[in-house]
Amino acid sequence: MAAASRPEGEGRRLPRERRITRGAEIREILRRGKRSGTAHLDVYDSPSPASHPRVGLVVPRHRHTIVERNRVKRRLREALRTEVLPRLVACEVNADVLVRARSGAYDATYRALLDELVRWTEKRCSRARSSS
Repeated sequence: MAAASRPEGEGRRLPRERRITRGAEIREILRRGKRSGTAHLDVYDSPSPASHPRVGLVVPRHRHTIVERNRVKRRLREALRTEVLPRLVACEVNADVLVRARSGAYDATYRALLDELVRWTEKRCSRARSSS
């Protein structure tokens, strides 16, 4: 189907092969991944068994409603899809990245979460360039 004839919003999803969804994979990354903290997030990264970067997210309830939790998940998913994955691909980082929201993420704006993830990604890419 041509891009012009797609319904609005289609094609903007995070591709399945770029997602980390299985509980066992998430637990493994939490256990063996390198953790970096930001103001509202914990970001774990470890080498990917796939030939490309993959991302996942964990948003605990932290005594918030499901509506608030879903809002945080949507914000993080969008930031991962539009900014983090393209930057990881561009700098040729083959890593699994798992983002875990801290309780403060519920009060953060989309812009604040996006800025934290972009800064983390830039640091990660510069680390990859320096080790090459």
